[in-house]
Amino acid sequence: MQMNEIPFGTTDWSNVERTEHSALKGKAFWRTRKFGDVRVRIVEYTPGYVSDHWCNKGHILLCLEGELHTELDNGSVHVLLPGMSYQVADGAEAHRSTSPSGAKLFVVD
Repeated sequence: MQMNEIPFGTTDWSNVERTEHSALKGKAFWRTRKFGDVRVRIVEYTPGYVSDHWCNKGHILLCLEGELHTELDNGSVHVLLPGMSYQVADGAEAHRSTSPSGAKLFVVD
């Protein structure tokens, strides 16, 4: 990831539009900013959230609140609690998420 031509700035996430995204169960809400090719998001999953797809995009993800379960295509499951993060490269391990109790995440991709 190259982070070029991004001047210093601050973001008040409460002023960023909240958009709803599909899921098999529950709902996902994103607040998204783009800085060149870098996408930065606050993502909220409602309790019972189940992703509707396998993702191959790379992310750096920090769990702010709740609990996130991420399954890799090899069958392993990784649980994030507040203060924990994961990172995965573009095209590396396909992954999908669930959140039994809901979660709030900070994601850079």
